[in-house]
Amino acid sequence: MLYRFDGVDESLELLPLATRRALDHAGCRLSREGWGSLPVPLRKQLVTLGANAVVDVDLVREAAAIATPPAEQMEPVDDPPADVPPGELVEAFGGGMPLSAAVWSQLSPLDRYALAKVAGRSSPERLAAAYEEIVGRTAVSTHLGPQGGARMVDVGQKATTLRRAVSRTEVTMNAEAYDRLRAHEVAKGDVLGVARVAGIMAGKRTSDLIPLCHPIALSKLTVDFELDDDARAVRVVGTAEALDRTGVEMESLVAVSVAALTIYDMLKSVDRAIVIGPTRLIEKSGGRSGSFAP
Repeated sequence: MLYRFDGVDESLELLPLATRRALDHAGCRLSREGWGSLPVPLRKQLVTLGANAVVDVDLVREAAAIATPPAEQMEPVDDPPADVPPGELVEAFGGGMPLSAAVWSQLSPLDRYALAKVAGRSSPERLAAAYEEIVGRTAVSTHLGPQGGARMVDVGQKATTLRRAVSRTEVTMNAEAYDRLRAHEVAKGDVLGVARVAGIMAGKRTSDLIPLCHPIALSKLTVDFELDDDARAVRVVGTAEALDRTGVEMESLVAVSVAALTIYDMLKSVDRAIVIGPTRLIEKSGGRSGSFAP
C-alpha cells in the first residue's frame, strides 16, 4: 500500500498515493495540515481504504470530515480505465518503459492510479522509479512480478461469464493393440473406461499440475472417445465448462492429455511405439477474448 518511489514511510507524515486515491473517489481535498491532524490509526485506515479495489467513499468522507482544517469538497475523480492504459500515460513513459494493455489490465486499481498520477506531473527519475516498482519485469510477462518473482495473474476484475473449451488429441497404435482395445481384450481391463476417469480426475486438478493456473469450480468436464478403424487410432475429446473469471482451456487440455497417457499405459505391453498427438484446443468461448475456433 506504500510505494518506495512515493517517499512515504510508515509514520505517514505525508499523504501516500493510496490515501490520495481514496480522497479522489470521495471528492475530498485534504491539506497536509489536515492530514497531520488525524490520529495515526485513522490515517492508516484511509490508506487501506485507498488500496481496496472498491473505495468505501462514505468511510473516507467521515474520516476526512474530522480533520483540522476539514477536507474541501470537489468533484470525485474516478480511476483510469482498467482495460487499456490512457494514451497520454503511455506517451509519458515512452518506448523505453512499455506498458501493454495485457500488463496494464493485470495491475491493481491502486497501481494503475499511481502510474497515472506519476505520469501526470513527475520528473523523469520519478517516472522511472514508479515504473520499475509497479511494472518492472511484469512488462516481460504477466506471470512475473515487478521484481521478477513468479505470480498468479489477478483475475479479480474480470467478469464472471460462462467459459467453455473443447480440446482433442489422438492415440495411434499398431493393429494388435487396436484390435484388443476394440474387442475389450486388454489384460489391464476397460481401457477407455479407466482413461475417461483418469482424464476427468486430472482436469479437476489442473491448478495442482500447471504452475500459476487458477483453481476453477468446473460445472462440466467430459472425456469422450471416437474410434478410427482406418487410422487405428482413438480420438480423445475433452469438454470443460465453468461460470468463472478465467478460461478453462487448460482443464480440457489436461483432461485429454492424461486420458491419452492412460490409454498408452494400459496398452504399452502390446505396443510400446504408441503415438500420442497432436494435442490441441479446437474451440473456446466466454470471456473478454471472445470465441476461438481454428
